[in-house]
Amino acid sequence: EEIRKLPVEERLRLVEDIWESIHSDGDSVPLTPAQRDELGRRLAAHRADPTAGDDLATVLARIRHGA
Repeated sequence: EEIRKLPVEERLRLVEDIWESIHSDGDSVPLTPAQRDELGRRLAAHRADPTAGDDLATVLARIRHGA
């Protein structure tokens, strides 16, 4: 309930900080076979066309502005 009192931007920063802490321990987070398959599919798509999609800054801006 305390978290809901924070502004949305601050909550997003917290989520990013939490994700970074999980990411740094990434080897200890197991993937399901479906997740591994999806990551493989996305990596193959990126390798086929690395210019497709939006950059991280654009995606984060869209998320932060509720689009």
